[in-house]
Amino acid sequence: MHSFGYRANALLTFAMTILALMCTLASLSDNFNSPTPSAHVKVVNINRFQKQPKGNDEVSMQLNISADLQSLFTWNTKQVFVFVAAEYETLKNSLNQISLWDGIIPSKEHAKFWIHTSNKYRFIDQGSNLRGKEFNMTLHWHVMPKTGKMSADKIVMSGYRLPDEYR
Repeated sequence: MHSFGYRANALLTFAMTILALMCTLASLSDNFNSPTPSAHVKVVNINRFQKQPKGNDEVSMQLNISADLQSLFTWNTKQVFVFVAAEYETLKNSLNQISLWDGIIPSKEHAKFWIHTSNKYRFIDQGSNLRGKEFNMTLHWHVMPKTGKMSADKIVMSGYRLPDEYR
């Protein structure tokens, strides 16, 4: 006969093997999901556009953010981290990203939303590069699963422009 310790070890090893297999299958099942999220960001108003005493440009704006991210949720999704970034080019950098707003979506029921807000984080450029600058608003999301690897994607919305003069 086998001892109690030997039997407990065999049972625990078998249970952990089954658990690992189930987690692998759950993670692989997300590869069959083809999400179709949609989003729109509108700049309602430029509240403030000024040059700071140190010479940097600063922008404060009102935004309308609407999104339908329900298709990102599967039975393996724990939560989705979402943020809106202003993206533009300067002579020094080919890509500048400024996060303007972010949030955590805990469930599918909260994944369809409309928000009227001002930028949550300061929109500052090092230097005087923002006057008349064209930029994109990009909605980024990171899907955090219960098991498996995290995935990320984005929707780029172009056609935004800052004023030519400070306000």
